[in-house]
Amino acid sequence: MLSKPTFFAFIIVAFEALFILQQWRHPIFHFLLLPYFFFAIKTYFLKSKQPRPVYLVDFSCYKPPSKCKVPFSTFIHHASMIEAFDTESVEFMAKTLVSSGLSQETYLPPALHCIPPKTHHRESINEAQMVLFPVMDELLSKTKLSPRDIDILIVNCSGFCPSPSLSSIIINKYSMKSDIKSYNLSGMGCSAGTIGVDLAQNLLKTHENKTAIVLSTEILSTGWYSGHEKPKLILNCVFRMGGAGILLSNKKQAENTSKYKLIHSLRTQRAYDDTAYYAVYREEDSRGILGVTFNKDLLQAVSETLRSHITLLGSQILPFTEQIFHVISILRKKLIDKSAEIYTPSLKTVVQHFCLPSSGKPLIREVAKGLNLNGRDIEPALMTLHRFGNQSSSSWWYELGYMEGKGRVKKGDKIWVLGLGTGIKCCSLVLECLRPIVEDDKKSPWK
Repeated sequence: MLSKPTFFAFIIVAFEALFILQQWRHPIFHFLLLPYFFFAIKTYFLKSKQPRPVYLVDFSCYKPPSKCKVPFSTFIHHASMIEAFDTESVEFMAKTLVSSGLSQETYLPPALHCIPPKTHHRESINEAQMVLFPVMDELLSKTKLSPRDIDILIVNCSGFCPSPSLSSIIINKYSMKSDIKSYNLSGMGCSAGTIGVDLAQNLLKTHENKTAIVLSTEILSTGWYSGHEKPKLILNCVFRMGGAGILLSNKKQAENTSKYKLIHSLRTQRAYDDTAYYAVYREEDSRGILGVTFNKDLLQAVSETLRSHITLLGSQILPFTEQIFHVISILRKKLIDKSAEIYTPSLKTVVQHFCLPSSGKPLIREVAKGLNLNGRDIEPALMTLHRFGNQSSSSWWYELGYMEGKGRVKKGDKIWVLGLGTGIKCCSLVLECLRPIVEDDKKSPWK
């Protein structure tokens, strides 16, 4: 099949040949072809400047070994034996666990099973290797690639930033090529996983015929809090082990082998606002012990961040009719009937599946309320929280794996991946399923 520029060029040549054969030498006949000529040139250059689509070829999720499981009774028993915690702190953590939405089968790294917990630098390195190496191995095995086939590597971990970096640890372990473009993201909270994919997409738009890997995890041994302040003790209770690897490519052949195509991404933040900036904040307590504070304004800050983010996202992906109904309802309320309700456009007209932040039950339900989502829509987030806990930046890929395992994702379906992180930062990815998903992965954490 001919492309549009080739087709128009063919038409122009054909007409010029006709004019010559018919001896129509008057300039008017040649001027008539000029618009078509310029249109063909313009179309050709516009098409040549368009970056190739970015495909999500496959992803892998880490399932920790059974020895790392931490039932509530074990967690509370160990906490009561740690001298740094008083009785009130242990009771608070027990209540938080019971209401958290976590199950008895979540995981903590070996360093945090020790009494007292080991939070040394070497333990954090061991934890990073324990999570990232199996994720990388599985991803390369799934996609039948060699480490030297990777052109871009992005590793994100919010709380642990060693030197050499985590990305250098991966490059060293797998003897990756010398000209690989590597990036290490830290301090970006739970949104770093989606931000890493957004960064990979932008790099693939400017570098043709490349393959990228994004590795997402959170190292818990470096974030453990051994103090008495309740807002800082929450992290100990809900954050658990996890990690994910995502392989993206803009190669032409990836279209036939990939699971998804990345069709849209959007990043916004409210770090300019003090309420949002201090909603989740790492600081020392009154005794000089470092911890992450979850302030009471967190849900309010999340709501405001999501409201502006979704408004912008909706203007870019919603059907024109949905946007018109929304504008009409606003005008009606302002000019005709002040008691009338404003029509809220539904993202479900575009998106069939949702990967939401699994930071905790209150946050999941708050997001669901704002988006008018039902129980089935938020089930992947709640089940990921229940089975694996809050895995920070890697949670969304466990949710997508859950939906694949349930056979819910069909060819042509669109998935909205919503990342929220400290700041507060918000990053959305919209994926389109390219082929039927047959879940035959024996290493899937949901198997």
